[in-house]
Amino acid sequence: MGRRASKLPQLATILFAVLLVLPSAAVAKAIDATNTQRLELPDGLIGPESVAFDRHGAGPYVSISDGRVLKYAGEGAGWTTFAYSPSYTKNDCGVTSELPAVARESSCGRPLGLRFHNNSGNLYIADAYMGLMRVGPNGGEATVLATEAGGAPLRFTNGVDVDQVTGDVYFTDSSTTYTRAQHQMVTSSGDSTGRIMRYNRRTNKVTVLQSGVTYPNGIAISADRSHLIVALTGPCKLMRYWIRGPKAGTSELFTDLQGYPDNVRPDGKGGYWVALHREKYELPFGKDSHLVAIRIGSQGEKLQEMTGPKDVRPTEVVEREDGKIYLGSVELSYVSIVKSS
Repeated sequence: MGRRASKLPQLATILFAVLLVLPSAAVAKAIDATNTQRLELPDGLIGPESVAFDRHGAGPYVSISDGRVLKYAGEGAGWTTFAYSPSYTKNDCGVTSELPAVARESSCGRPLGLRFHNNSGNLYIADAYMGLMRVGPNGGEATVLATEAGGAPLRFTNGVDVDQVTGDVYFTDSSTTYTRAQHQMVTSSGDSTGRIMRYNRRTNKVTVLQSGVTYPNGIAISADRSHLIVALTGPCKLMRYWIRGPKAGTSELFTDLQGYPDNVRPDGKGGYWVALHREKYELPFGKDSHLVAIRIGSQGEKLQEMTGPKDVRPTEVVEREDGKIYLGSVELSYVSIVKSS
């Protein structure tokens, strides 16, 4: 007994050392988004909310506040108009106006989520006011695919993702009560009228997968295509909705977050980058740095953080194979590019 007891302090020391090492091994070094390269939008334009790249790697394509989707054609060529809604043309939204963009959103549209279907080259657009839209590889005026689901109008169409195998499109309607212009009310009122939907490109029909959701925003299909990860902005959570397997048609908590999430994008490694518009308990004073994004693993574990100045409140984080990370923002006049290492 005496010999066994003498080894206990040593075992305790080893165990304590292992516990100290494990967390640091599981979480990668934080990324600093303080000094970034900027792709400035043309003068007077703001709000590159979503960032996408086509099947050839061209882009980025961004959804902006005046109702258009722009494409970055490279240094020198700059930004060109790629897509717009039928209402943009009908209401002469290309004409200079003294009204701020937010006052024209309901008539000109406000594209938010963007995702390409690689096989067809089609770009799917979740427009907050116009509904779910699609435009071909050459761009131009988009086709409106859906303005209602389950007998209720799409009032705040927000996030979108595409199953690259079937071509089915998954998207969110953040509220059936409030529009995007009233987005603060969705959070402050605890509105739980949001919905998760699927558009079947073969039948052109929309199915409501789940209703009564609290502020569903960004959405991403998992690498194995078995489930969706949905950002719940007000609750500061990620939800998992099963689309295949024994749990199909059910949802569950995926993970809690330290801030208010916007879009969710696959990180190319089985996990997800989640843009955080602001931290849950963020103070206006103190150090000019806050959590702007977090990388979450396939089981909901925290893998990596990204920090940046408090005036940077990203709405989408997209990591490319070359290690560059693109940040979209609903408030700023540029797309940020950060190096992952």
